[in-house]
Amino acid sequence: MSMSSEEVFDKVRASLVDALGVDDDEVTPEATLVGDLGAESIDFLDIVFKLEKSFGITIPREELSPEDILTNSQYVQDGLVTPEGMQVLKQRMPWANLSKFEQNPRVQDFGNLLTVGDMCNYVASKI
Repeated sequence: MSMSSEEVFDKVRASLVDALGVDDDEVTPEATLVGDLGAESIDFLDIVFKLEKSFGITIPREELSPEDILTNSQYVQDGLVTPEGMQVLKQRMPWANLSKFEQNPRVQDFGNLLTVGDMCNYVASKI
């Protein structure tokens, strides 16, 4: 199934509007899912379900939510992701722009990292 990036964005936006009850115009590629759109952890289940249904794909939980890395003392020290941990995150999430997070890799900020654009990149990598 070949889709343009605009088609992917439109379907991702529709899923987010439906799951989060936000307005169309709030869902921009730069908007963060948590900070800007107000997504909470329970919302991610709904978002994943809607994206899977909309695109006919399967989204393994660990691909979007690398808690196993963020809770591993091998990759996190004093609440910060180590350089080794950043490498693992980049390998696991090649579709996410981690450059901003890398400047201040506080684990507590990770949840506010994902943008609508990252979700579009992720979905595009799956279809």
